Amino acid sequence: MKKTLAALAAVAAASAASAQSNVTIYGLIDQSVEHIDHVGAASAGLTRMPGLTGGFAPSRLGFRGSEDLGDGLKAVFTLEMGLGADSGTLNQGGRAWGRQAFVGLQGPWGTVSLGRQYSMLFWSQTEADLLGPAMFGSGSLDSYLPNARVDNAIAYRGSFSGVTVGATWSPGRDAVNAGPSPSGTNCAGENSADSKACRQWSAMVKYDAENWGASAAIDEIRGGPGAFAGLTSSAMTDRRSTVAGWFKVSGWKLGAGVIARRNDGSAATPRSRLWYAGANWSPNAQWMLDAQVFKLDYKHSANAATLYAVRGTYFLSKRTAVYATAGRVDNNGSLALGVSNAAAGSGPVAGGTQDGIAAGIRHAF
Repeated sequence: MKKTLAALAAVAAASAASAQSNVTIYGLIDQSVEHIDHVGAASAGLTRMPGLTGGFAPSRLGFRGSEDLGDGLKAVFTLEMGLGADSGTLNQGGRAWGRQAFVGLQGPWGTVSLGRQYSMLFWSQTEADLLGPAMFGSGSLDSYLPNARVDNAIAYRGSFSGVTVGATWSPGRDAVNAGPSPSGTNCAGENSADSKACRQWSAMVKYDAENWGASAAIDEIRGGPGAFAGLTSSAMTDRRSTVAGWFKVSGWKLGAGVIARRNDGSAATPRSRLWYAGANWSPNAQWMLDAQVFKLDYKHSANAATLYAVRGTYFLSKRTAVYATAGRVDNNGSLALGVSNAAAGSGPVAGGTQDGIAAGIRHAF
């Protein structure tokens, strides 16, 4: 009996040794003070410390881990919450793990994962959209772009010799009622009475070399009863299709792209295009300058908006930086998009112009 127990203990110890696991705690705190003018009909200015995003990216806290299962196979997981550093609250509609919450298996063939995770539209923009989820950026003209996350998602992503392919599918894209906003759009889906309600799918192909890259992606969300943003029927869809690219030369990085949208939730102006182009210059390890322009046009409509943004960053270390940024949005027609997507409720009057400036600090860990 003792020999049997010793043998079992040896097997268990060997199994534990072969199944090596690790967990990484990581995060980002990005907080700024922002001033924007011409808020609403009173044309008054507003100074605030916004909580949704900063001059670089939204604040977050995450846990990422993996376990080596042998033969090139790993179990992986990510839990990531969005934080409003201004008040210490949770973003993404108050979800505990609103940014990401998934588990999966990873091998030489790629990664299959289940849970709340990014759409392939998000991954297609990470290199070409140089300002990304910054306060004066693409999210000011289309709030879905930096918040393209999907509940109940089955995802695959794999990279092979520089080529990355990926896809997602969800039977219920967003179960949180916190809208209409990217925090929650009240479209839980997973409904036996209507199997099409609140579905989502996306697909991407991307190539990245040392000095250049290109991507193409499609993202489609479907409506359902009670869903926000006009998508109140499962027969209605909101589809974005994109091509983008970037390259580096002599200390510069240039990026550009276009996102075509067909949105059944907007009966008057269902078709639009968002163009963007930007440049990044790093003269040395301490300084970085960014500039980008965005143009949103609606087909067969006077509605349009142009956003200009610049940002200067000084790196105190590899993990800590201070920055100053400025932006301007010009609206046409009935559009009243604000220059900043860092907090809600700060747009100008319809067809109005708005300027914004901000300064802040970011620390990554």
